[in-house]
Amino acid sequence: MKIRSIDDLDVRAKRVLLRVDINSPIDLTTGTIRDDNRLRKSLPTIRDLADAGARLVLIAHQGDTLDYHNLVSLEEHARLLGGMLGRSVGYIDDVAGPAARDAIGRLEPGGILLLDNLRFLTEEVSTFENAVKLTADEMTGTYLVRNLAPLFDAYVNDAFAAAHRNAPSMVAFQELLPTAGGRLLVAELDALSGVAENPDRPCVFVLGGLKISDAFSMMRKVLADGVADVVLTAGITGQVMLMAEGIILGEPSEAFIRDRSLEVFVEPAVEYLRNYRDKIRVPLDIAYDDGGRRVELSVAELPAPAPIIDIGTNTIGAYREILRSAATIFVNGPAGVYESEVGAEGTRELWSTIAAAAGHSVIGGGDTVASARRFVDLNDIGFVSTGGGALIRYLSGQPLPLLQAMEKAASDL
Repeated sequence: MKIRSIDDLDVRAKRVLLRVDINSPIDLTTGTIRDDNRLRKSLPTIRDLADAGARLVLIAHQGDTLDYHNLVSLEEHARLLGGMLGRSVGYIDDVAGPAARDAIGRLEPGGILLLDNLRFLTEEVSTFENAVKLTADEMTGTYLVRNLAPLFDAYVNDAFAAAHRNAPSMVAFQELLPTAGGRLLVAELDALSGVAENPDRPCVFVLGGLKISDAFSMMRKVLADGVADVVLTAGITGQVMLMAEGIILGEPSEAFIRDRSLEVFVEPAVEYLRNYRDKIRVPLDIAYDDGGRRVELSVAELPAPAPIIDIGTNTIGAYREILRSAATIFVNGPAGVYESEVGAEGTRELWSTIAAAAGHSVIGGGDTVASARRFVDLNDIGFVSTGGGALIRYLSGQPLPLLQAMEKAASDL
């Protein structure tokens, strides 16, 4: 994509507004951050801009109306960033009001300041975005943008994980300020475009987990465009594929699917199997939990008397052979109920194979990364995307508001 990088900006002694995504899971018991992955991913851009002498101001969100328990201040984020950077990161509990603007005005070259949670502003929450449809140009009149934009010389966005959000902090500053993508944003686009546009062959997609709407939107795109040479299905995606083949899973599993209205995916699964049967692999066997004991059944032995919680040994073996010979591997979703020891074998074995494989691996999505972290060292994965919804939309060929705004800013030069 044609977007500028921070190397294209002269930031010495300039005020630079940096939009990062450091939205982190919060421990409900302690109220503290329990996973600092996104904070660490933001460090290269912050460090490079500060080292270049920018007067650097960070804006970020934490939580939303849909996950209100995560809607907390960014004070701990500032403290953790400072520790990771080995330098002071200022914090002020104001987003764009007089106190924030005064602190921005006093910032020295090389200084770093984190403003408070963007989601404390109504115009930044998802319900506002969904209810009030504003263009990027119209968003320049929002409280956030009209108060902050005049104070800055440049805007940098490093928040790929929020690229699907059409919010003022994501798409409006590009209308008013010289704009560039941060190190993480550029790395995300390089990694994902490498999968979506010109992957080394064979290219294998592993699609599992519970969010099968994600899997099905990607599957349609990557199969129709010839991106994926093989799609390995597991989790609920694999179960729906079996249903599309006319297999009776058993009332417990089928009730689970019906109760979540996921049976609507059976019809498109039939279509995918009809058009791309040579590229799609479905489970050969499954496992269920019999009072704490793992029991496996071949597909021919179904239905199962209890909910299916994993792929079986034969499926694991077949999938591992395909993964070992892959040149590109993309994964979204675990193979089974990996939180349970009885249901973890498929997820554990596939992650061990992917981590050891010679092919370049790219993974993304919250549950995907969490399951990988449980069983392997993430340093053995080629690229770990910070994106969830943004990643799915990108690989599904859907437009992302951030990328549209960044490309427009580059073309306006």
